[in-house]
Amino acid sequence: MGTLVCGIDPGLGTTGYAVLRTGSDGLHVIDAGVCRFDKSLPLEQRLVAIDRDLSCVLEEHRPEVVAVEELYSHYAHPKTAILMGHARGVILLAASKQGIEVRSYAATHIKRHLTGNGRANKAQVQRAVQTALGLLTLPEPPDVADALAIAMCGAADLRQRHQVEATR
Repeated sequence: MGTLVCGIDPGLGTTGYAVLRTGSDGLHVIDAGVCRFDKSLPLEQRLVAIDRDLSCVLEEHRPEVVAVEELYSHYAHPKTAILMGHARGVILLAASKQGIEVRSYAATHIKRHLTGNGRANKAQVQRAVQTALGLLTLPEPPDVADALAIAMCGAADLRQRHQVEATR
């Protein structure tokens, strides 16, 4: 049957999500999409919407693991990291409330896992995801491609952990 892994690309305007099933024959996309939030709403209302929408996705699919991108802070834009921290915190809370394990990955790790290059651009990640999952078209918008990439990292991590546990 396989294990379900949910990858989430946090955002206050658009949050991407993807649910993959692992199997002996590879990874299969079960669901993928975006939750869009009105940027004119106050921050706290967008956070409530993130919790509501992602809680529904998690309740529907019941993944074993939620994989999320770690925060990245650039000295020129510290406010962005602080605001993204709010969205990421709500996502971690939504998963934890449902008893779902959360795994975090640096953006450079995710890109390196898929493309071999930790500094790959959005288009390179989209093409790598398309190829790895055998998709007919590029995953759009890029938030979906990012969520699929994050889920793929979570699935690889989970597969490795299951292999280690099987040898014990």
